[in-house]
Amino acid sequence: MIVLGIVLLIIGFVAKIAIVWTLGIIAVVIGAILALLGFVGHEVGGRRHYY
Repeated sequence: MIVLGIVLLIIGFVAKIAIVWTLGIIAVVIGAILALLGFVGHEVGGRRHYY
């Protein structure tokens, strides 16, 4: 999820498409939250690791 967000950020920045840039930011933030929850041991969506 984090990698997808970074790719979207790069594409949005290069192509100057604001919606892709925004989606990239959202994907990075959600990926970081899910990663943090997984690292501290909380189950996410019924799974110990979201990936």
